Amino acid sequence: MSLAAVPLSTAGLQTFLAFDFGLKRTGVATGNVLTRTATPQATIAAVGDARFKAVELRIKEWQPDALVVGIPFHPDGASHDNTVRAQKFARQLRGRFGLKVFEVDERYSTTEALAGGAADADAASACIILEQFLRSLP
Repeated sequence: MSLAAVPLSTAGLQTFLAFDFGLKRTGVATGNVLTRTATPQATIAAVGDARFKAVELRIKEWQPDALVVGIPFHPDGASHDNTVRAQKFARQLRGRFGLKVFEVDERYSTTEALAGGAADADAASACIILEQFLRSLP
């Protein structure tokens, strides 16, 4: 899995809140640069404005330095409808909460989560996305 191009610096950022965006559910994970690991959080089972209210509560609870959003692509790297939706979600997070948002190529994260026996594939996918991002940091 490779990272999407990210022009934003991670200097000084320590804690992150990650999202695996979906039309009906959004997986959530927290993590930090010290341990470079992620911990699953309760999946957000809401859409529209209710989703953003739930995200806001998580941001208030965890006080992350930045956010990470998984961006899905086809296996060949081509974008699809959910690619555009996840990118829009990332832009909305930037606009609403004023935090840096990093986009990560999340191809196969759900497959990996399910193969690992995850009870909550969305939260496990968010962990995979965040750990991938954290491992990529210098």
